[in-house]
Amino acid sequence: MQQLPDIEFSEALIRRYDKLSPRYTSYPTADRFHGEFTEADYFNYLEQRTADANKNPPLSIYIHVPFCESLCYFCACNKIITQDHSRTTEYLRYLAKEIELVAARIGPDRRTAQLHFGGGTPTFLTPDELRQLMALLRTHFNFLPDAELGIEIDPRTVSDGTMAMLGELGFNRTSFGVQDFDAAVQQSVNRIQPYEMVEEAVTASRQAGFESINADLIYGLPKQSLESFNRTLDRVIELSPERIALYNYAHLPSRFKAQRLIIEADLPSAELRLQIFLMSVRRLLEAGYIYIGLDHFSKPEDELNKARLDKTLHRNFQGYTTRADCDLIGFGVSAIGKVGHSYSQSVRTVKAYYEHLDAGRLPVEKGFALTADDVLRRQVIMELMCSGPVDFAAVNVAHGIDFVSYFADELSQLKTYEDAGLITVDAHSIHVTPKGRMFVRAVGMVFDKHLAQSTAKFSKLI
Repeated sequence: MQQLPDIEFSEALIRRYDKLSPRYTSYPTADRFHGEFTEADYFNYLEQRTADANKNPPLSIYIHVPFCESLCYFCACNKIITQDHSRTTEYLRYLAKEIELVAARIGPDRRTAQLHFGGGTPTFLTPDELRQLMALLRTHFNFLPDAELGIEIDPRTVSDGTMAMLGELGFNRTSFGVQDFDAAVQQSVNRIQPYEMVEEAVTASRQAGFESINADLIYGLPKQSLESFNRTLDRVIELSPERIALYNYAHLPSRFKAQRLIIEADLPSAELRLQIFLMSVRRLLEAGYIYIGLDHFSKPEDELNKARLDKTLHRNFQGYTTRADCDLIGFGVSAIGKVGHSYSQSVRTVKAYYEHLDAGRLPVEKGFALTADDVLRRQVIMELMCSGPVDFAAVNVAHGIDFVSYFADELSQLKTYEDAGLITVDAHSIHVTPKGRMFVRAVGMVFDKHLAQSTAKFSKLI
């Protein structure tokens, strides 16, 4: 076993507990969403926010821009591949309709602490379209002075002035899709972006005043080797982003057509994938990054690590976040939202999206209304996912239960993880140990009451 700052990890334990598991960006997980949750249900939850404005949490807004100029073979996102940029004009017109419909139901309290543009490729939009969209959002929502405004960026779409323009619009956080710098790997997944291209974009971001820069990496891609990914890590560490996301590629060609273009014989073996992961974690920790949880690493001074230390870290559909108390409003095709004790998701095609809004209806396709038991279990699972202690007394007060009796079966099931040193359990709390921080998904599964009914294909822990 090797011990490095803030975390212990053992290859033997990883091999033992590398099981299929939900990622818990929500609880219940998105596979439990159903079509009986309708627009009327979503409106009811939106309108409940106006009942007591003093108790309303601030908002987090997600905008989904589905367009991309070219197809990345590994991608599992909801996207539209086109080089016809005129399609965005119509999409923005319908986004405006949706934003206006939702804003009208929320009431006057629209304090907004967070904004995230995802995709697709948000910078598929022209500078004028981005200005138009931001002006629309500022018309309908009151962004707090310290609001986090983030945008995902494909480095291939960055031109002179792009990052400065985004900074002028108020964006202060960005995430670059790096994946891998090796030329053979890039060729195999149809995403060619030399190191110099990413370096210029990162430099421009810093010059534009961006407070936090994230780099996404993916291990398990075709043509990868320990040596090639080690060179990629050299380059990423040289770029010195505030945050790094290290994702495990999930090859599911039966679900995602683009992945059928990948030559399966070029994929690294399970053993090689594990060794790439272990090497990557060691290198990032040795470079001074802090393990936040699951795929996420950050510099010690980054807000993500500060939130982890002061126990305000949260997890939502964008991953780990510093804003724990927000309602999430999603706009655009396939966007997911969380309002009060509910989740909702929009239709996945622009055709259906436009048809709903033409009829004056929100494009809600499915969702989920949480029971009191769901809300309770969500709190416990999310506290585990953020490596925070589960304090029985605090849960008892919040939910009117006796934790030890309510979760007697679950506490019994935790014994195997306690014996392995992944958690400690006493009469008052559950603590995730440094050794257990990589296995919180497995521990969270113990409290997942819906898991037995799930038919989803989950990814492995590593």
